[in-house]
Amino acid sequence: MTSQNVRWFSELGLADLEEVGGKNASLGEMVSQLADLGVRVPDGFATTAQAFHRFIGDTGLAARINGLLDGLDTDDVRRLSEVGREIRDAVVGQPFPEDLEADIRSAYERLAEQSAGAEGEEPSFAVRSSATAEDLPDASFAGQQETFLNVRGIDAVLTAIREVFASLYNDRAIAYRVHHGFAHADVGLSAGVQRMVRSDLASSGVMFTMDTESGFTDAVFVTSAYGLGEGVVQGAVNPDEFYVYKPALRAGRPAVLKRGVGGKATKMVYTDDATVGRTTEFVDVAPQESRLLSLTDDEVEELARHALTIEEHYGRPMDIEWGKDGLDGRLYVLQARPETVQSRHTGALERFKIDRAVTKGADVLVEGRAIGQKIGSGAVRVLTSIDDMHEFNPGEVLVADMTDPDWEPIMKRAAAIVTNRGGRTCHAAIIARELGIPAVVGTGSGTRDLTDGREVTVSCAEGDTGLVYEGLLDFDVERTELDSMPDVPVKIMMNVGTPEQAFAFSRLPHAGVGLARLEFVINRQIGIHPKALLDLAGDPASLPADLREEVEELTAAYPGPREFFVQRVAEGVAMIAAAFAPEPVIVRLSDFKSNEYANLVGGELYEPEEENPMIGYRGASRYLSEDFADCFAMECEALRYVRDEMGLTNVKVMIPFVRTTTEARSVIELLGRNGLRRGENDLQVVMMCEVPSNAVIADQFLEHFDGFSIGSNDMTQLTLGLDRDSALVAGGFDERDPAVLHMLELAIKACKAQGKYVGICGQGPSDHPDLARWLLDQGIESMSLNPDTVVDTWLDLAKQGPASSG
Repeated sequence: MTSQNVRWFSELGLADLEEVGGKNASLGEMVSQLADLGVRVPDGFATTAQAFHRFIGDTGLAARINGLLDGLDTDDVRRLSEVGREIRDAVVGQPFPEDLEADIRSAYERLAEQSAGAEGEEPSFAVRSSATAEDLPDASFAGQQETFLNVRGIDAVLTAIREVFASLYNDRAIAYRVHHGFAHADVGLSAGVQRMVRSDLASSGVMFTMDTESGFTDAVFVTSAYGLGEGVVQGAVNPDEFYVYKPALRAGRPAVLKRGVGGKATKMVYTDDATVGRTTEFVDVAPQESRLLSLTDDEVEELARHALTIEEHYGRPMDIEWGKDGLDGRLYVLQARPETVQSRHTGALERFKIDRAVTKGADVLVEGRAIGQKIGSGAVRVLTSIDDMHEFNPGEVLVADMTDPDWEPIMKRAAAIVTNRGGRTCHAAIIARELGIPAVVGTGSGTRDLTDGREVTVSCAEGDTGLVYEGLLDFDVERTELDSMPDVPVKIMMNVGTPEQAFAFSRLPHAGVGLARLEFVINRQIGIHPKALLDLAGDPASLPADLREEVEELTAAYPGPREFFVQRVAEGVAMIAAAFAPEPVIVRLSDFKSNEYANLVGGELYEPEEENPMIGYRGASRYLSEDFADCFAMECEALRYVRDEMGLTNVKVMIPFVRTTTEARSVIELLGRNGLRRGENDLQVVMMCEVPSNAVIADQFLEHFDGFSIGSNDMTQLTLGLDRDSALVAGGFDERDPAVLHMLELAIKACKAQGKYVGICGQGPSDHPDLARWLLDQGIESMSLNPDTVVDTWLDLAKQGPASSG
């Protein structure tokens, strides 16, 4: 049935946008073009824009509406509200022209007959708006008009359509048209009537065919929550989040990169009230259900395949709403529109600058080592214990004695970080760099001199010294285009330990990841000591009751405690590997020290107390200990899954803190027993060259590895015999010391002589351009830098070139 008033989705396509609006034209496009490709879209019909204009014009509403809107000042919020309400009341109270109502009734009868459930259950429908200027890439009207769900019966459908028509004149829609230069009379409205998918009995959500934060295009981002999708769209529900890797999906491999459990505290469901506007409600979700994921991996991948099909058909990134029907168990696409936010990537670098005239008269409250080259400001929050983390508010300046991995949840929300202790390679410094947050470490007196609520500006953009100024000072951010970076005579790689930032960091110029720290992934993704997980799996009664309960709650969304560890580690590694593919990603296996392991949930039950953990039970010696064997096996299983199952063979393995050649040989054998064999599936195993013995007899160590990645932080510390975390001796920490340079030279020469990889992943080349040029002269193959220093170091090396030898 085709008329001037009503069109079926199956008859529509994108060419009909002016007749039925963007949303309904897109639904028609999918029903008519993508059904054979497996994309399921519930059928329905749409009233036409012509029918809307006749309804407004032939009934006399148009003249009344124009009179009310003529000369309306939309900045007068009170008057805007009065006019909008008067127009909407008039539209809702206006009967339809007879022929329009007859056509709607006829279409409804046919759709209801097609949609009738088993046992004659009355079907329900969604009635949605579709504006003729909506869902265009440059005109985002989406969400301005109303949607009505669980509408039952023809009378309710007719009422809902009038409500949809009236919503063209809600306050925000009127103001939007005025501010963007759309004439009110030029915008038409179509109402779509579509069979409801019973996601009130299952789950629903939204997905994008790119990462909405970074613009990364090789992943599908899926959100999901229990109940009707409107809860997710409105932001009323904190949904589960998934990332799916497109190349793995296309290759038929496991493709889920990340699973994130959302709060899902409430869900939108049907009510028994048939009154339009009262047909849905929010109800609480049982805590034991909210801790689970609302989709299986198979369902996530099926949704992502639908998203790929839709994106390939439309030829652009898409924003898609979906629902799972709790009756038939199938997944349906409910809407699809062009993604309008992330088509904005400019390939620019931000540089923070503060004018000396601004700082000249400002009081410096504390100073220390500057980390990162940014500026942040906000109110101070002094925390003396990790137990007080709940007091921290996003955007505050975190001030603490020092931090460890447990502080990361609030560090990522801080405007800046200030610590009493630590040098530029301490935990606070490393994390701040990777999060892109300015930090001033080793102040000695930050917690004493700064008080809660005091407004400060933290500047790390003025050289090596970081300054904390009184008050909120003005600063500038300059942007530099990265589209055409000059050639450099070395591979510039990155240190990345935060999977959630990998997509964004991959936008920087790079030759891959020279250091991905697995302990950072474990701390962020897991937070539980691996032995506690293994004990919960094998002997739950051996754990204290409170610890057992805590771990069970944290792992509830996964098949078991061991699977939780393996899958979560695999997720973190896969996110980084996918972001930088096909460039190499060198993953260093866990290098927690015993005091850091003790800080994980349950860790104090399993870790020894050491006088000097920095040179204690860590790295290769830990892997080889019988006590840690099962834990190491889980790390290997996760990396094997990423490489062999997901197909991310750009992942290389790196072994840290190898003291002796006996350890070197033994750890390679242990990797092989755990399914990671050098040369198989192109696997390369690199050694972290960070102990002086590694450089002194480099040739012997290289017999067991495919190359070295020089860890200049530990190499400097152990060569010079100083504690890099101590502010008392931090001033003596310098990678350019002749003794340290001699060690680096030995390592580089040995690798070059054997034709093996050699890179450096310490902070030295970023901080000291002269060291970077010296490394070039030695023939270093790559430099792995923290993301905030990549561009400056790149430009400096391109400008200066290698220093002349001699």
